[in-house]
Amino acid sequence: MTTLIYLIPVALLLGALGLSGFLWALRSGQYEDLDGAAERILIHRDDNPER
Repeated sequence: MTTLIYLIPVALLLGALGLSGFLWALRSGQYEDLDGAAERILIHRDDNPER
């Protein structure tokens, strides 16, 4: 029973840390262009023309 005194605040702290990290990612624009990275891999760029 005494371990719950330690585990509940630790779980709440980790949950708040995860939520704050997710909210930071939303505010900084990490989820703005979801299709761009998927389509960028399909575009063939000729970086080395002498090949």
